[in-house]
Amino acid sequence: MSASFFFYDLETSGLKPDRARIMQFAGQRTDADLNPIGEPINRLISLNKDVLPDPRAVIVHGITPQQTLLEGVSETDFLKEFYAEVALPQTTFVGFNNIRFDDEFMRYLNYRNLYDPYAWSYEHDSSRWDILDVVRMTRALRPDGINWPTNPDGSKSNRLEHLTKANNLSHEAAHDALSDVLATIAVAGLIKQKQPRLYDFMYELRQKKAAAALANSGQPFVYTSSHYPSSQYHTTVVAKVADHPDPNCIIVYDLRYDPTPWLNQTAEQLAEAWRYVADRPADNPPLPVKTVRLNRCPAVAPLGVASDNATMSRLALSLDEIKRNYSILTSSQDTFATRLREAVQLFNQEQQSVNLDSSKPIDARLYDGFYSDSDRQHIKQLHVEETPEKVRQYASKYQDKRLRLLSPLYLARNFERYLNQSERKTWDEHVNKRLFDGGPSSQLAIYFQTLSQVAIERSNDAKSQSLLEDLKLYGESLVPSDMIN
Repeated sequence: MSASFFFYDLETSGLKPDRARIMQFAGQRTDADLNPIGEPINRLISLNKDVLPDPRAVIVHGITPQQTLLEGVSETDFLKEFYAEVALPQTTFVGFNNIRFDDEFMRYLNYRNLYDPYAWSYEHDSSRWDILDVVRMTRALRPDGINWPTNPDGSKSNRLEHLTKANNLSHEAAHDALSDVLATIAVAGLIKQKQPRLYDFMYELRQKKAAAALANSGQPFVYTSSHYPSSQYHTTVVAKVADHPDPNCIIVYDLRYDPTPWLNQTAEQLAEAWRYVADRPADNPPLPVKTVRLNRCPAVAPLGVASDNATMSRLALSLDEIKRNYSILTSSQDTFATRLREAVQLFNQEQQSVNLDSSKPIDARLYDGFYSDSDRQHIKQLHVEETPEKVRQYASKYQDKRLRLLSPLYLARNFERYLNQSERKTWDEHVNKRLFDGGPSSQLAIYFQTLSQVAIERSNDAKSQSLLEDLKLYGESLVPSDMIN
């Protein structure tokens, strides 16, 4: 197959990909002109009994655990279909906020089911792209021809359902995965039609090499990111100030701000100012420095595309101030860059201790490291000749301890009827620990507390009350009979 897009969207049991699960996957392949190729894919994925959904997530999308068990497929059966029909050569995986949300859930899905967590998105000339950042940059730099929605309070909105409504695009059911996929294709088509040059430019910038060439050019550049305020169209002008220990990243400085107050601070002071602090007081401003992740399709552009008066005014930027701040920055860049790198090292030490916390559930340890070549070969071969017995045999061959710990869970979640007595006991102990450990703070206790809270919040919503009743019945079904008073 020639190069194509695969637009996809997920509905999940919660917001945290290391804890929650995918409950619905939908997608549509298109050609470069966004014409559909084949029929859409729309699957429910069964929820395993060691994870409870967040009731608020279910209220949003309306998919109950019972529905996934009745109509859905197992995670491993879904992944077989995914690799046979979706993860084809030269596919660009694209969605609406997929880089930060959906792609993370897909990585954890693959990790949990003994696949390489990353290969699906880059092997065989595949890549990733994100229409949300295209929307943000288009609104900031080339807004003409598109109706841009606002929230009731007058603030800017880039939500998918608001964009489709403002521009009379079809969007039958927001928060249904397939409906959101078709709406995302429509929004992409609108930008492609109204601002084709920017659309094509940003498509090319999805590749890490292209983004790195622009960001490492030694010149200030435009950067659009959710980390910048909506009032500034999520956009500013930055300059690279230092390399990052991660070769996929660089450190940039926001040229809206005079760098003078920061240039002589120690690494410890810079690290403290860099940390997120809610309601930070005016006399303790945040460090105007960000990490640009070059392998996550950053929305970057040359300064020239924003240097006209209309764009500068819209973004509340001054070209003279940018030039002055850049001059100050470059005059002390070497020492400032050294301290910034030291600040990053302090962050990395903190994060490493979190990532290597052996008390974390094995399902949440995706980012503890990469698999060895031999382990990647083993898991590839496992899925070629997959049977419960092969899962057991391969478990002892892995070098990576995570794969050895995941194997019995993978076996139980996908082949429960084939468990022997010892394996079933281990699985039951795992489920009980996940659901019941902690007494009043256990997962099941919090689940029922949340149900009660949401029932009060949604007391006048009949549909929500029906969903909450289903969720209550589901939670009760997981309580063993010997634990019921």
